[in-house]
Amino acid sequence: MKRLALAFLVTLFAAGSALAAPTCASKAVDKNGKPLAGAAKTSFMKKCCNDSAVSKTGKPLSGAAKTSFVKKCMAGG
Repeated sequence: MKRLALAFLVTLFAAGSALAAPTCASKAVDKNGKPLAGAAKTSFMKKCCNDSAVSKTGKPLSGAAKTSFVKKCMAGG
């Protein structure tokens, strides 16, 4: 029973932290709350992905690491 409760708590905390961080795609909305589309969405996504390209230590990524991060981010992740 204790193992089940512990597994539930670990799962709950993992799901909570995953839901807490909004993605660039979820932030791509206009003033009225409607989702962006076309060039506006592409431009927003590119800027958002470039701005959020930081390492786990908080330092900005550069070079191949940044390129890879931005590519994955633009793909919707």
